[in-house]
Amino acid sequence: MRGCLIVIRWLAALAVLACGLASAQPRLPVVVLPSEHGVLPLDGLVQFWEEPGREYKVEEIVAEAASLPWATRPPGKQHRLDGKALWLRFDVDMRDSKPWYVTLSSSGIDRVQLFRRAADGRWVALEAGDSVPVSRWPVPGRLPTFELANTGAPMTYYVRVEHDRVDFGAELTLYSQAELLAAREREQLLMGAYFGIAALLAVVALANAALYRDRNFLAYAVYLIIFTLGQVAYLGIGAQHLWDRWLDWNASSTFLLPGLSAVAALWFVQVVTEPARFSRVLNLVVWALILALLVAVLFDTWTPSRPIFVARLMLTSAALVVVSALIGLVWQRGDQPDIRLIALGFVPVMVMALFPLARGFGLIPNSIFTRYGLAIGAAVEMPILFYAMTLRGSRRREAQARASALPKSDALTGLADLRTLMPRLEDVLARARSQKHACALLGVRLANHDVITAEYGRETLDRALVVAASHLRRAASDMDMAARVGERDFALVLEGPTTPDVATSRAQQLVASGLRQAQALPNGLTLKLQVVIAMLPAGPPDAESILQWVAETLSAFPPDSRKQIRALNT
Repeated sequence: MRGCLIVIRWLAALAVLACGLASAQPRLPVVVLPSEHGVLPLDGLVQFWEEPGREYKVEEIVAEAASLPWATRPPGKQHRLDGKALWLRFDVDMRDSKPWYVTLSSSGIDRVQLFRRAADGRWVALEAGDSVPVSRWPVPGRLPTFELANTGAPMTYYVRVEHDRVDFGAELTLYSQAELLAAREREQLLMGAYFGIAALLAVVALANAALYRDRNFLAYAVYLIIFTLGQVAYLGIGAQHLWDRWLDWNASSTFLLPGLSAVAALWFVQVVTEPARFSRVLNLVVWALILALLVAVLFDTWTPSRPIFVARLMLTSAALVVVSALIGLVWQRGDQPDIRLIALGFVPVMVMALFPLARGFGLIPNSIFTRYGLAIGAAVEMPILFYAMTLRGSRRREAQARASALPKSDALTGLADLRTLMPRLEDVLARARSQKHACALLGVRLANHDVITAEYGRETLDRALVVAASHLRRAASDMDMAARVGERDFALVLEGPTTPDVATSRAQQLVASGLRQAQALPNGLTLKLQVVIAMLPAGPPDAESILQWVAETLSAFPPDSRKQIRALNT
């Protein structure tokens, strides 16, 4: 009987021990510092528990730790924390004499607290996130960062996170002091360059908009400014450097400014692509989407909630689809020479915008592309768009300049006309006589004018005259003037001081350029240019007589002459 009681007691003890082992939570390995590297991600080395409410204190968590359902946090784990608190714990054995830090990889977190035991057994709380100005963080910076205690013994750290509306997925990483400083220096260099270029382009775009009254540049400047401010808020630069003490604005700007940048981007695309040219209904759809997205962004700022935020993301996704449709439309039907380059400029941001959108919907985990994708896309987009906008603006201004210059220029070639040339030639002669230096007048004739008309028609002749005018422009320097003085005749005034060798070189350049095949002309058709050189102020006394002298010499040129250049007085 006594032996049976002993056996029963042993079985009961074993049962209690088995129950205790079954209920005990497996602990993760202790992280020993220093490690082999100065950067140590804590993926798989952190346990988590999602508290249904936000009432537990760290002392209660520690007291009930054995009974709480802790689980190992795998890489890419997402947490929906609306009204909840996320508790994380990890163990570190600090054996390094130099400081180590733990960093959360995302900015804009509502509230982050790190708890560690002090030497007297009390729990010390360190806090960062949007609930505290960055200047009062334990380690001020763009990302929540905490310094680990160097006690010479293993220590358990607890991290408490509050974050509403967007799933929390930030990774925890340990940094040595040297690696943390190096990472921040690289970050400051890259972001300083990025935001500096963005600010410079915005200023230049505003200047172009004001100087040339260019609506496209104005829309681009507004889009670039708002988009850059959105990135400043989203990446935590604003909270760190611009609005450190404005906690309410800091909390709302993370959602407001990126949302407004989506509105500005859609408006900019609408201005550049001009959908009304293709469909009035499409243009109304774009304007309706702009208004709806703006309302959703403002509503999400005033009454923040996850459903409104999701609705805003859905409208942003619709805007992305509309932008893609507009770009495809102008790519297919665009009749402007630079519109395809502008459409190409939008592609990097459109592709990279998919990552934060998918992250907002909870489809993909937090990553470098969800955090920095838009900034990377914008870095590629900005120079392409600015170059394309500059080309487009230059072409439009050139057309406007030609239109305004029509009373003083030839309508077909854009060169100066005879009325403009005569006073300029008089001024050149007067300066040459007063300063006792030489200048020159080159008379240029399209010798195969009649042949082109007979074989190819008037339209090809007009093209040939335009090509000849382009050759004269290339042969003229900034001080010279090229003009059309007759149906087939041109003139090039070479401002002094010049020499016969320079004038002959320009004449040879004109003849050679005319003999090259031009893309605007039919295959096999080249221009036969004959040139007469008059060195001035020698010869007739006035501009009219000089021009008549050169014209008579050109008329004496046989059209089939093998000699294409004739000097009158050199």
